[in-house]
Amino acid sequence: MVFDFSFVLVLATAVTGLVWLADARYFKPRRLAAAQGGVPPAEPVLVEYSRSFFPIILIVLLIRSFLFEPFRIPSDSMMPTLLDGDFIFVNKFTYGLRLPVLNTEVVKLGRPERGDVVVFRLPSDPATNYIKRLVGLPGDHVVVREKRVWINGELQPVEYDGLYEGFGHTGAQIGLEQLGARPHRVLFIPNRPSYDFDDVVPAGHYFFMGDNRDNSRDSRFPEVGYVPEDLVVGKAVVVWLNWNLPNAPIWSRIGDSIH
Repeated sequence: MVFDFSFVLVLATAVTGLVWLADARYFKPRRLAAAQGGVPPAEPVLVEYSRSFFPIILIVLLIRSFLFEPFRIPSDSMMPTLLDGDFIFVNKFTYGLRLPVLNTEVVKLGRPERGDVVVFRLPSDPATNYIKRLVGLPGDHVVVREKRVWINGELQPVEYDGLYEGFGHTGAQIGLEQLGARPHRVLFIPNRPSYDFDDVVPAGHYFFMGDNRDNSRDSRFPEVGYVPEDLVVGKAVVVWLNWNLPNAPIWSRIGDSIH
């Protein structure tokens, strides 16, 4: 169980709903009976607020839990795909529906695919959310050597596409890498050593890497490691705002699809 904003929403939904239900079933009839045909007493403030806020909180909880949840990108580890300060929406139903807080899967739908940009809970601290690109599926033999990726002995294609110019890491080498169905951009920072890796992804786990390959704390590092499938939150789908002072807002980021 993770005590995060979802827990707060579940708790608020339960409290307001129970207050409203208890009043409707027990206390309200007693107040009306006590009035004896006179003017009904005023509704208690707690009941009034609970009745007003319960449906709103419930709707927010259902949308965040089963449809879309907003997240903010707090670092540059996914550049150039995502920038520090991007606000994104994460699709919560692509990989199956899970109960809030408990994170128990109740409806099986799709499964994460190689190349997806995924939000997941950090295995060592499930209250912390990370976002990376899915590189290794369960059972894959993943090798990272000299900034290139091999999966099950096959070198993943990369075409170099000039130098990066933008917010941070100007002059880094841009690569068009093909992991899944479509290519995506990655960054290679000059004069940074390669952090190599060689292992097989355990069953029921995933291996993630940041697109900013030389500036990402990801599954190559023991503090992140392999991510169990029950810690997957959802698939990142769109940028709806970028706000990171002093350059905020970046209007051109609004509505960008995430690939």
